[in-house]
Amino acid sequence: MGRTYIVEETVGQYLSNLNLQGKSFVSGLLIGQCSSQKDYVILATRTPPKEEKNENLKHPKDKLDNLDEEWATEHANQVSRMLPGGLLVLGVFIITTLEMGNDFQNTLRRLVFAMEKSMNKKRLWNFTEGEVSDRVTLHVCSSTKKIVCRTYDIHDPKSSAKPADWKYQNGLSTSWLSLECTVHINIHIPLSTTSVSYTLEKNAKNGLARWAKQIENGVYLINGQVRAEDCDLLEGQKKSSKGSTQAVSQSFDVRVLTQLLLNSDHRSTATVQICSGSVNLKGAVKCRAYIHSSKPKVKDAVQAVKRDILNTVADRCEILFEDLLLNEIPEKKVMSIKLSAFSLHMSN
Repeated sequence: MGRTYIVEETVGQYLSNLNLQGKSFVSGLLIGQCSSQKDYVILATRTPPKEEKNENLKHPKDKLDNLDEEWATEHANQVSRMLPGGLLVLGVFIITTLEMGNDFQNTLRRLVFAMEKSMNKKRLWNFTEGEVSDRVTLHVCSSTKKIVCRTYDIHDPKSSAKPADWKYQNGLSTSWLSLECTVHINIHIPLSTTSVSYTLEKNAKNGLARWAKQIENGVYLINGQVRAEDCDLLEGQKKSSKGSTQAVSQSFDVRVLTQLLLNSDHRSTATVQICSGSVNLKGAVKCRAYIHSSKPKVKDAVQAVKRDILNTVADRCEILFEDLLLNEIPEKKVMSIKLSAFSLHMSN
């Protein structure tokens, strides 16, 4: 039996209202959250059309092969940057005027794998064992209104398509829970002369990986309490008159305690490095994560917060480095760039 996707009704309305405008297809992303029992889709967004210099010479409706994998993947990366914790790109949708054959399903399959590979390169975290690794492709025929929903296991390169259920539900995310967290960071990243051939971004990512381990291994207080991972997040909350837990617009405060390995049993060695410069990342990162209200576990909430912290810092760094490249800031110069409550200081 395949996976079940519970979909916000507004997503269905959005897909129905998309106008092909003479094109043979329109594609985009499906955004939501995975859980062990079922997945939730709360948003769909169309991939913007790519401007073609010689548009008249090659009209998009000539072939469905015109689905630009690189352009769609870049769209997925940009959207992924903007998502809060707990939400991710679950897959892709495509709307066509005709029903498509297996060849086109193979195109969608390649697109799903390419997107996930690209987004995974930028992450400071890894999927956990047993975590849902299915991603979805949705094909809608605008003339017959037929829907074909299939999933692929992104951890299995040889994965074949599996059928999935696509069910709409009104007000799906109105009762979702939010978690808010502020993390103060002060990360010093030396730029070793032995890694001079590395780009600034790669050097910084290597340094961030060490900090990411502290975040992964930290202690997370939810509303000031340490909770067992397998406990229900809503355990101990007030019940409504109908016996269900009240979860409408409920928010949790999360604090992170990172561990300092200073006990006598832990031995460390000092390493001397000849450095050509250093990068200092300093500031406060405000994070917010969302999680479904259908018997959520504490471990799911903590994981959503962890990943939002890691994603936020990684994305901010990427944006700052892009800014440095665009403005061609010369080397051997001290720089300080601010973005919201986050700053980067680089010296050479």
